[in-house]
Amino acid sequence: MTVRAAVVDRGAARAELSAALRASGLSPARVFPGQDQMPTPTRIHVMSESDVRRAVARMAREVVERNGGTEGLVLMGIHRRGTDIAEMIRGEIEQSENVKIEHGSIDISLYRDDLEAIGPRPIVGGSELPPGGVDDRCVVIVDDVAFTGRTTRAALNELGDWGRPRRILFCALVDRGGRELPIHPDITGREVQVLEGQRVEVLVPELDGRLGVELIQSRSERG
Repeated sequence: MTVRAAVVDRGAARAELSAALRASGLSPARVFPGQDQMPTPTRIHVMSESDVRRAVARMAREVVERNGGTEGLVLMGIHRRGTDIAEMIRGEIEQSENVKIEHGSIDISLYRDDLEAIGPRPIVGGSELPPGGVDDRCVVIVDDVAFTGRTTRAALNELGDWGRPRRILFCALVDRGGRELPIHPDITGREVQVLEGQRVEVLVPELDGRLGVELIQSRSERG
């Protein structure tokens, strides 16, 4: 009880001193370093909804060209936003080619190479195998952002446990560079230069209420 009272009194004194400093024209941040300096995220527009849809349409055409048609084609999106991009590509192919494309999804949680760092209870979703399997098929792995290559490596390892595809293609809506492994997208919607302190965020209607791509950076990291 005594310790709690001391903490409350200290907080009240700090608030009174801050008010007095402001009244005298001084900044409390000079006296209390770190106060009023919380980083404010800055969003930089990269791709609008129409930009994303045009990129997806182009990617869909390239998938069909790379496979020499739609025979044996399977689309596999990586959770979470990769599945949304995969669905968009599949919709474009089905509409333009008037066919049905088998599809599935990949959750890489148990195949990550940093699983020990995450802890004993990682959040695990559900991978979904296409009805016809992956053996002797052209499997297209789709993700929202290509970065270090580790997510794709994990997806390849999981896919290898399911069967032996005839061919594997890797599609990413955004390639931001920064590889740590020699894995690169075969098909890319857009390459984006990312500076230190920035990250790419792909927005999808189901999760974010809108479609687009933005760069996120904290003001404290700018400059």
